[in-house]
Amino acid sequence: MDYILETTGLKKSFKGNVAVNDVSIHVPKGSIYGFVGPNGAGKSTIMKMLLDLVRPDEGEVRLFGEKVTDSSYEIFKRVGSIIENPCFYEKMTARQNLELHCEYMGFPNKERIDEVLEIVGLTNVGRKQVRQYSLGMKQRLAIARAILARPEFLILDEPINALDPDGIREMRELFQQLNQENETTIFISSHILSEVDLIADTIGIIQQGKLLAELPMEEIHKYQAEYISLQVDDTARSAAILEKMGITDFQVSDGEFIRIYSSDISGKVLSEALIKNSVGLESLGRKHDTLEDYFFQLTKGGK
Repeated sequence: MDYILETTGLKKSFKGNVAVNDVSIHVPKGSIYGFVGPNGAGKSTIMKMLLDLVRPDEGEVRLFGEKVTDSSYEIFKRVGSIIENPCFYEKMTARQNLELHCEYMGFPNKERIDEVLEIVGLTNVGRKQVRQYSLGMKQRLAIARAILARPEFLILDEPINALDPDGIREMRELFQQLNQENETTIFISSHILSEVDLIADTIGIIQQGKLLAELPMEEIHKYQAEYISLQVDDTARSAAILEKMGITDFQVSDGEFIRIYSSDISGKVLSEALIKNSVGLESLGRKHDTLEDYFFQLTKGGK
């Protein structure tokens, strides 16, 4: 397989505390790779190592088949990025910041600035200085800067942070468009797992600096079983009733919910049995596991 990014055995410690522990990542060319994990798991540290902003204690990073070193200037001209909180010249306008970025990147097509400002919804900011922007506007400007020079590879650390629901949807559609129409490979971290589920075709899950899983989303979908969700006022009594009915493939969670993984059970029969035995039934419905379910099962030892 042709990989845009490969890391081998990345390790990093800060003051004796291990932040990244033997992480090897493989991002296929043309993919959208979702990188997820709890806060403090090591995501941002790894993304900084990809861009040579932090040097690993051990291991290496390869971009476009080349090892990343202190002199990898040409490689990074092919990469756009957002890492943690993006910084701008606060007393400059959006246009002035992007013009400066063009100079820095050696990208001569400044006409592209109008295009990217329109793409991210910042066409009407005029002479407004960046210091007057909201967090959401600054995040939009960061995305504009990341895609300005038409990169082949985007590294995006929480790119939808501070955006409202409409903004999140717009950025999701933009990333999908960049990937499908421009063949841009995207490496994206986000704590909004439902968004990663919607756009990623490959996923890496990290916890406490260690990569727990890396696999195509289609593999995860195979494990996303359908189930009946019950919300009841007494899970202990409900569990006993289910067992008397011969139902054993179920899981009690969150104090008031039960998941039944037997697909041939009638919802009507279930509700009648529970109500007959004086169990308060708040809700009953058929659902299926999500990426969030898979994530918590893997990181917290669930079912």
